[in-house]
Amino acid sequence: MHFNLAELDTELTALKSRMEEPGFWEKIEEAGKVNKKIKALEDKIDSFNALKRKFDDAETLLLLAEEEECEETILEAEAEIDALEKETIKVRLKALLRGDYDANNAILSLHAGAGGTEAQDWVSMLYRMYQRYCERKGYNVKVLDFLDGEEAGVKSVTMLVEGLNAYGYLKAEKGVHRLVRISPFDANKRRHTSFASLDVMPEIDDTEDFDINSDDLRVDTYRSSGAGGQHVNKTESAIRITHIPTGVVVACQNERSQIQNRETAMRMLKSKLVELREAERMKEIQDIKGEMKKIEWGSQIRSYVFHPYSLVKDHRTNTETGNVQAVMDGELDNFINQYLIMS
Repeated sequence: MHFNLAELDTELTALKSRMEEPGFWEKIEEAGKVNKKIKALEDKIDSFNALKRKFDDAETLLLLAEEEECEETILEAEAEIDALEKETIKVRLKALLRGDYDANNAILSLHAGAGGTEAQDWVSMLYRMYQRYCERKGYNVKVLDFLDGEEAGVKSVTMLVEGLNAYGYLKAEKGVHRLVRISPFDANKRRHTSFASLDVMPEIDDTEDFDINSDDLRVDTYRSSGAGGQHVNKTESAIRITHIPTGVVVACQNERSQIQNRETAMRMLKSKLVELREAERMKEIQDIKGEMKKIEWGSQIRSYVFHPYSLVKDHRTNTETGNVQAVMDGELDNFINQYLIMS
């Protein structure tokens, strides 16, 4: 897919014209959707224009360097060109984010798979990795549900990632992640393989026209188990909602009250059901629902090998790096970029 600036400008102009129509803001649902599209388009166009200015500056600097035959200026120009190359990749990727929900916030759910305590520790490591990635992107992370591991680590965690294009980028991470390392929980220092799954769905806001029949829901309350202040464990404020026709289950425990937890859980359920509806309508689960395989050997999208060598490899794109620590510190752009380019 190429970056057609004229096409984006035309689309932006048309959307802004709709905003000026009489009664536009009275239609709240439609206005919300249009406003979201405008923000996403403006972000892409502004990124392109900023890149164009940097290109013009680098070109001027390079011409100056050649004219003056100044080694210092030549090195400065080369550094500018290197930076431009990286920035060009980022702008190109934004052009690839054209899905209906790519601009939305993302809801991430990590679950431990085969491997017991090892797998639960692996979930805690991945949880940290995605937090670091979000920090790099300037995204805000809000934990919605958290279940500690039995001995160590985390059994499951659900978090809301807030930021423009959060779903567009993070949908590339959906799937099973495999860890190979010498277990810190094994007295004999043997090598272990562990698995964890990541589910990613777009957050669907209240402007989305999607009704849920209350008769199709089973709502359970329970005491919160995660960190959250004095209200935790005092009352049954945590909420678990099961959508009976589909079997979809969502839970939230980290808000301040049962009412807030219920509201957040309902938004999560709505997002999940809209996601499933899209998958059925498009008849291509991979496009928005993704393919969630059984959390075990042979189903992973990416492997993280700590021993006997250092390697992180994505099995969908064959992208790999030996710098495991950088990846665990949130350096995921290359993996995500290659997946989006390939998709």
